[in-house]
Amino acid sequence: MKLVIQRVKKAKVDIAGEIGVGLFVLVGIKKGDTKEQSKALAEKLVKLRVMADTGGKMNLPATDFLIVSQFTLYADTKGGNRPSFIEAALPVDAKEIYEDFVDELKKKGVKVATGSFGDYMKIDCILDGPVTIVLED
Repeated sequence: MKLVIQRVKKAKVDIAGEIGVGLFVLVGIKKGDTKEQSKALAEKLVKLRVMADTGGKMNLPATDFLIVSQFTLYADTKGGNRPSFIEAALPVDAKEIYEDFVDELKKKGVKVATGSFGDYMKIDCILDGPVTIVLED
């Protein structure tokens, strides 16, 4: 499971949710990923101190998250110029883990907005920093 996390001033998807200041998170799920991994990454994400304190230091956790599924995080281009996605989980498996990840975040009392799993979305973000972090389990 892979998360690409971007600190934002604002982020929204055209067919679903939006947030103000917080974290925009792309979630990639590969074959073999488990709900235990999603739970561990949700725990890590809510504790990640990447928001600026009053002194401008990255010292605070986020309270708002926009979560979007992104199977292309597991693109493989080693065999040529056209990406292969054979490492990405099948949609039925990925959706279950993605939904579990979102549920784990909500249980932690943070604001969670989501995209629409498997659908084409237009995403609008105003990055802050920019700060981009990749977490993988």
